[in-house]
Amino acid sequence: MNRKFLPIIGFLFILAASAATAKPQTPSASQPSLPSATTQGAAAAEEQLPVPPAARASDHFDPLAATNAYLATVPADKKARSDAYFEGGYWLLLWDFLASAAVYVLLLATGWSARMRNLAERITRFKPLQTFLYWIQFLAVTSVFVFPLTAYRGFVREHAYGLATQTFGPWLGDQLKSLAVAAVLGGLFLIAIYGVLRRAPRSWWIWGSVVTIVFLMLTAVIAPVYIAPLFNRYTKLDDPRIKGPILSMARANGIPAGEVYVMDASRQSTRVSANVSGFLGTERITLNDNLLKRCTLPEIESTMGHEMGHYVLNHVYKAVLFFGVLIVLGFAFLPGTVSWALTHWGGSWRVRGADDIAALPLFALLFAVYTFVLTPITNTYVRAAEYEADIFGLNAAGQPDGEALIDLKLGDYRKLDPGPVEEFVFFDHPSGRTRIHAAMRWKAEHLNSGH
Repeated sequence: MNRKFLPIIGFLFILAASAATAKPQTPSASQPSLPSATTQGAAAAEEQLPVPPAARASDHFDPLAATNAYLATVPADKKARSDAYFEGGYWLLLWDFLASAAVYVLLLATGWSARMRNLAERITRFKPLQTFLYWIQFLAVTSVFVFPLTAYRGFVREHAYGLATQTFGPWLGDQLKSLAVAAVLGGLFLIAIYGVLRRAPRSWWIWGSVVTIVFLMLTAVIAPVYIAPLFNRYTKLDDPRIKGPILSMARANGIPAGEVYVMDASRQSTRVSANVSGFLGTERITLNDNLLKRCTLPEIESTMGHEMGHYVLNHVYKAVLFFGVLIVLGFAFLPGTVSWALTHWGGSWRVRGADDIAALPLFALLFAVYTFVLTPITNTYVRAAEYEADIFGLNAAGQPDGEALIDLKLGDYRKLDPGPVEEFVFFDHPSGRTRIHAAMRWKAEHLNSGH
């Protein structure tokens, strides 16, 4: 499903998909160095990994030379393919925005939105149910209009770059599941929002912000337990060789997890990933089966150290605060712009006022513009949090070469060596070069400190 259908709901799903539960802890990332046993483990791992000569431990170890050596291991054709894929995403960001905006304008300008409202009103006089029925129509119409772009981005393009494993039928099934989830959650969300609009006509933007933030948090709570299993099968990891070190790392960093879960991501993609997801008691450690199949233990430990960093560093709370501020600012920007737009075009659109459900495409359009303009800011915030988690993971796992190698695997679909402006605007994670250099800098300092 296109997250741009309704940018408010998009905010909720973005955070729900990446939410990491958090409790106040003392981050082990703040320690100046690791015990010698950990670094000895990293040294032993170096012997098991394909570490380039310039990146091997030595008295003249140079982090920059080591970083360049790792990047040089990527064949030119593979790098060009990865760059082309990632740079194509820049254009997709623009086309997603333009396509969504065009659909919203079409619904308003043709009176289609008003007709959908009228149909909902003919079916029932109950306002919340009218809102829900309108939402179902809105979701269906927008989904149909943007489906060609959705199919290109999520299916055709992914297969063209060798990143997808699903045939069209199962892929379409997942899209329909996404629509069903959006229908239920989006419907409940809009019922609450329009209830606020009708009961607090002057201060609705304040209460609307509160409703959105609360709904964001509730979605983060239920996502790991009730939503994620709709798309993938989760099983407990049984291999003690992998499970033991992960749970040991979790315990060492104050994470209350007794199991590690594996999701069958390979049914959809070749990408490697992991997460510590959940919130307020629904937390779980999960890694995908691609990570198990494609990566060594040091790479897995590095990845899980990063994900645990999100937990210990309270990134979910900080993200709720950050995006909460953006949501409040976005809602504050709505009353004046909605009033101005309805004064000029409300009559031709047959929209009765801001509390008319037929005005939803206008709200969606304004939020689409707002989130599109904020892209460099939101990317920078997320990228900074990811970098913090990288540093935490290095200290927690002590696997700098594992980190470098997993970064190269992420380079299958992320540009490894962008320019600084390009990274600032388009990257919501640090680039491969940035991450590998941080790992090699960590390695250099631990070599120099004797730990």
